[in-house]
Amino acid sequence: MMESFITKDGKRLRRGYTTGSCAAAAAKSAAVMLLAGRRLDSVHLVTPFGIELDLPLQDIVTDEKYVSCGIVKDSGDDPDVTDGITVYARVEKTDLPYTIEIDGGEGIGRVTKPGLDQGVGSAAINSTPRRMITEELQQVCEDNRYTGGLKVIISAPAGNEIAKRTFNSRLGVVGGISILGTTGIVEPMSEEALIDSIALEIRQRKALGDSRLILTPGNFGADFLKSVYGIDSDKIVKCSNYVGKALEAAIDAGFSQVLLAGHLGKFVKLSGGIMNTHSKEGDCRAELMASAALLGGASAGTAQAMFSCVTTDEMLRILEKEGVLDSTMTALKARIETALSARFAGQLETGVIVFTTGNIELFKTEMAQRWMEEGA
Repeated sequence: MMESFITKDGKRLRRGYTTGSCAAAAAKSAAVMLLAGRRLDSVHLVTPFGIELDLPLQDIVTDEKYVSCGIVKDSGDDPDVTDGITVYARVEKTDLPYTIEIDGGEGIGRVTKPGLDQGVGSAAINSTPRRMITEELQQVCEDNRYTGGLKVIISAPAGNEIAKRTFNSRLGVVGGISILGTTGIVEPMSEEALIDSIALEIRQRKALGDSRLILTPGNFGADFLKSVYGIDSDKIVKCSNYVGKALEAAIDAGFSQVLLAGHLGKFVKLSGGIMNTHSKEGDCRAELMASAALLGGASAGTAQAMFSCVTTDEMLRILEKEGVLDSTMTALKARIETALSARFAGQLETGVIVFTTGNIELFKTEMAQRWMEEGA
């Protein structure tokens, strides 16, 4: 690939290409060598993104009945666990005219739960890579005036071990990696890719029959819900800092009720309508805590003292010392409810639980209280 870059946070980062591009390129190469009878050293592929790739082939094996070859994945500057993995395609002729069959072999996972891109029992080769493979092979058949069928087996022998470092088993993909990619190109440290994976897990919870979605930013929230309420971590979707995007994805998936649980340090930001809780999007913890304290009856001196605090835990100690902790939490709860209602009114019912260090619950909204009594 001609090197392609993006600029993120002032850094120049190199793009890579997906496992889907590797699979399509390997399948195209194997089909050309099988049908045209000539050996290739590299292959040209145009990705759905429009970037063109020229990729060297690895481990070519030719036989009268099939051809197999591999492509090494390059993730660019993205910290992807599949970087450097070799994705293989084995292509053989079949008697079914004009038919392209695609399946997964060694190291490619199998779908075991509903709600994913492919159905239960299918190889975890997503729809865009499948389309890429099919279109490339149809063109090779046309170029070589071949009217029979082709069977393609995609494999990645290292996939079994690599999958252990991914969310595949949690999502219901077992036995290997998934062949992914909607553009064929890897965007370094892509925010979009993370949001897409969160949305995928939300859709899966709906497909598994959950009537109410449970969201938390990360492990702290999951541990809190497990230890305090006994909620199994498999039922919880971690949304990182993307609370707003996750709630939008919940609506798209068909959920009408969402329980949110988070540490005060992140969820205080919701009271100001900040739905991406990363500090680069707005670190207004002191301002929002101080305003809630004033609404709760704190003195101006107490509110001012909070601006010298580094953590919300320090702010809580000040509020407790001044005797306004409960009233401040009541005010904060009301502001969070107002912000969520303004953003998602008529689309979602949201219940919120806020805790602090040591799994100490600070408050829960009326909706969350009712849901906990019913059993989340």
